[in-house]
Amino acid sequence: MREEGEGYDDRRDEGWRGTRAAVHAASGGRLGAAHPRQEGPTDLRLVPPALAAWATSAVMLDAAPAWVTGTTVGCLVLAGVLMTLRVGRVGRARRVPGAMTGGRSGWPAVTAAAVLVCVAAAAVSAGLHGADLRRRPLPGLAERYATVIAEAEITSDPRLVRPRVRGPAPAPTAVLIEADVRRVETRDGATVVTRTPVLMVVDVERRRSSSSASSAGDRPSPWLALLPSTRVRVTARVVPPADGGDIAAVLRVRDPEVPEVVGEPSAAQRLAGRLRAGLREATDGLAPDARALLPGLVVGDTARITPELDEAFKETDLAHTLAVSGSNLTIILVLLVGPPGLAQRVERRGLAPRLGISLRTTALLGGALTLGFVIVCRPDPSVLRAAACGAVALLALATGRRRSLIPALATAVLLLVLYDPWLSRSYGFLLSVLATGALLTLAPRWSAALRARRVPPRLAEALAAAAAAQALCAPVVAVLSARVSLVAVPCNLLVEFAIAPATVLGFAALATAPWAMPVAKALAWCAGWPAGWIADVARTGAALPGAGVDWPGSWTGAALLALATVALLLAGRRLLRHPWWCGACGVLLLLAVVQPPPLTRVVTGWPPPGWRFAMCDVGQGDATVLAAGVGTGVVVDAGPDPVLVDRCLRTLGITRIPLVVLTHFHADHVAGLPGVLRGRQVGAIETTAYQEPVDQAEFVRREAAARGVPVTRAAAGEERRTGGLSWRVVWPPADPAVVPEGPNDASVALLVRSAGLRLLLLGDLEPPAQRALLRSPAGPLLGGVDVLKVAHHGSAYQDPGLLSRAAPRLALISAGADNTYGHPAPGTVAALRAMGAVVLSTDRDGALAVTGEGAELGVAGD
Repeated sequence: MREEGEGYDDRRDEGWRGTRAAVHAASGGRLGAAHPRQEGPTDLRLVPPALAAWATSAVMLDAAPAWVTGTTVGCLVLAGVLMTLRVGRVGRARRVPGAMTGGRSGWPAVTAAAVLVCVAAAAVSAGLHGADLRRRPLPGLAERYATVIAEAEITSDPRLVRPRVRGPAPAPTAVLIEADVRRVETRDGATVVTRTPVLMVVDVERRRSSSSASSAGDRPSPWLALLPSTRVRVTARVVPPADGGDIAAVLRVRDPEVPEVVGEPSAAQRLAGRLRAGLREATDGLAPDARALLPGLVVGDTARITPELDEAFKETDLAHTLAVSGSNLTIILVLLVGPPGLAQRVERRGLAPRLGISLRTTALLGGALTLGFVIVCRPDPSVLRAAACGAVALLALATGRRRSLIPALATAVLLLVLYDPWLSRSYGFLLSVLATGALLTLAPRWSAALRARRVPPRLAEALAAAAAAQALCAPVVAVLSARVSLVAVPCNLLVEFAIAPATVLGFAALATAPWAMPVAKALAWCAGWPAGWIADVARTGAALPGAGVDWPGSWTGAALLALATVALLLAGRRLLRHPWWCGACGVLLLLAVVQPPPLTRVVTGWPPPGWRFAMCDVGQGDATVLAAGVGTGVVVDAGPDPVLVDRCLRTLGITRIPLVVLTHFHADHVAGLPGVLRGRQVGAIETTAYQEPVDQAEFVRREAAARGVPVTRAAAGEERRTGGLSWRVVWPPADPAVVPEGPNDASVALLVRSAGLRLLLLGDLEPPAQRALLRSPAGPLLGGVDVLKVAHHGSAYQDPGLLSRAAPRLALISAGADNTYGHPAPGTVAALRAMGAVVLSTDRDGALAVTGEGAELGVAGD
C-alpha cells in the first residue's frame, strides 16, 4: 500500500486507470489518445537535492581527499539514521488502530535524507574529478616548465582565437584544443600512462595560398580539422594553467605545422564531422554574416564568427544564439511531437502523429534525435542541459505520465553535476539553468499579467519570456562583461521569430548536405535570410550609442543589479496601471538608447555645432573625421574596433562618406573598417601603396569588395575637394623606388584646409619619414598649421624639426587609456606645449571636436 504522503490516493488512482482504459478503448488503444490527468501543485521535491549537489560539487573540486571522505561518510550515516527513524515511526503508526499512516509529516525526513545522499554522491564525483588534476606526472612537470612528448585525446572542437586588437597588429593567432593526456614521455626516457585534462595551445599563422594576392584566401591550420576523440602525438612545453579551472596544465605545442595523428576519431565523431563540414560547404555561397552565423546557430560551429560580430552579439545579449542551447533541441522536438501541452492528447500535433507513429515510438525517435543532437553539436553545458531535460520529458511521454518541467530541470541539473562536476563552476551552465528556470516560473505569470492588461497573447508570451530571462541572467552577465545591456529585451524579441525557421532549415541543410548538396545549398539559402536578420539586429543594436551602461563587474555589482531589477519590477507593476506613464517611460528609454544627434547635442553639447574635425575615442588606435557638409564626412582611419567607430560616426550624424583614407594597414587603423562601412554611403577607400602587413591589406580588400567600394592608392601631390573641404596628400612619395622602412613610414599624410582652418594629419610616421617629408616638395607648405594630429599616438619618436615647422596651435593625440606603450610620451607632450600648443588626448579627454578658426579656434570634448 502506498503511503498517503507519497501523493497518491488508491481509489482515485484506480478511477483514473479505469477512465484511461475507457478512453484508450474508444481511441483504438493508442497511448497518445488519453487526456492527461490534472496537474496539482508544482512538484519541488527534487529542487533541494539538485541545489545541494550543485553547491557540493563546486566546493569539493578543490577539497583534500580527507574532506571528501569525511563528507561522504557523514552524509550517508545521517541519511541512514533519518530513514531508520522514518521507518520506525511508520511501523509504530501502523500498529495503532486508526492512526495516520505517515502523511506529509514524514516528507521532511525523506527530503533531508535525499539531500544528504545527493551531497555524498556529489562529493565523491567532485573528489574523483579533482583528483584527475593532481594525477602525476603533469602537475610536477608544469612547475618545472618541462618539455615532454605527449599523446593526447582531443575532447572538444579546436577553436581559432585571435585576441582583440590592442596595438599595431593583432596578437598571434592560436588554436586552442581541450584534450586528455593519455601518455607522457619525458626527456629522461620515462613513460607514464595517465588520464589528465589539459589545454593545448598551438601558435599558428594563417598561410597565404599559392594563388595571386588579389584572389588568395587564407588557408586555415590543419589543426582546426581535427575531430574530438582523435589522438595526437605532440612535443610541447608544459606550463601551469593561468587561473586553474578544469585543466591540470597547458601544453604549448612545438612544430605546429601538421599534427601527428596516432589514433583516428570514432565513427560517431566522423559522421558528426562530415555533417558539420557539409553544412559549412552548403553555406559557402551566402552573405558573410549568414555564412558565419548559420553553422553557429545550428550546431555551435563558430569558426567563421568574426570578433566584430561576436562582440555585437555580446553587446546585445544575443550570444546565446551563437551557442547551441535548449531552444534548438526544443524546436526540433516540437517539430516531431508538436506543442508540449498537447503531447498526450488526442489532438496532439507534429510530424509523428501525421505519420501514424505511436507515442512510445515517438519518444524513442525523440531519444535518438536527442543523442544525435549531442554528438553533432558537442557536449557543451547548454547542450547537455537541453539534452537531459529533453530525455526526462521524453521518458515521461514514453511511460504515459504527465511531464513536469521543473522536476525535469532539477533532474537534469542533478544528473549533470554528478556526471561532470566542473559544470557547477561554469557560467554558461549557470546562465542556461537560470534562463530555463525563468521561462518555467516567471514567464507564465508575467505573460498572464500582460494578457490581463489587453496585450495580445503572442506578444505577451514573447515579451514575458525575454524579460524574465533577462531579469534572472543580467546579474551574472554583468559579472562577466561589467556592462548591462539596455537593448537586450527588444533585440531578443526582434530575433525570436527568425530563430525557429533558421534552425529548422539549417538542420535540414545539415541532414541533406552529405547526400544532396544542391538541395542543402537551397535550404541554406532559405535559412540565410532569417540568419542574416539576426546578425543585422545584433549589429544595429550594438551600434546604438546607448546600447549599454558600464556596471561593476563583481558579485557585489551583481547583487546591486539584482536589487535594482527588483525595484524596477515593483515600480513596473504600478506603472502598468497607468498606460500614459508607461508610454512616457518607454519614449524616454528609447531616446536614451538611440540618442539622436540633435537631441544629444542639446542635452550634452556633443557634437558641438559647426565642428570641423573630430577625433573619435576608439582606444589604442586612430579614427578621425573631417566634416564635409550636413551628415557628410571624410573618415581618416577606422580604429581597432568596428563597434566603437560606428558608434562615434552615429553620434556625429555621419551617413555619407565620400572617401575613407586608411593611412596604413596596421590593425589599430583598419580593423574597425566594417563599422565605418555599415549602413553608410561610401564613395571610395584610399590606402597607401605599401601593402604590409599582408593579412590586414587583404582584409581591407575583402571588406571593400563585399560592399562594392573601389580601393585606390594615395601618392604625394594628389589633391581633392568635396564641399568646403579640400586636402593634399603630402606623403608617401609617388616614386616606387622609395621603399619605406616599415608600414608606419608608409603612412598617408594629409594637409587639409577646411575654410580658414589648416590641419596636418601625420598618421604613424616615424622620425626618418618625418625628416624626409620635411625635405620633400611639400615641406614648405607645412608651416604654421592650426591643428596637428600628432604622429603615432604621441610616441616619444618625433622629429623636432617637423614639429617646429608645423608649430601647431592645437595638438591632438589618439591613444587608449592605460595602454602598455606609454602613449602619449611625456616628452612629446612637453615639447609641444613648449612650442605654445594646447595638447589634448583621447585617453584623458575622450572624443575631441575642433570648431571655429583663427581667433575663434576651439575644441570640445565628449
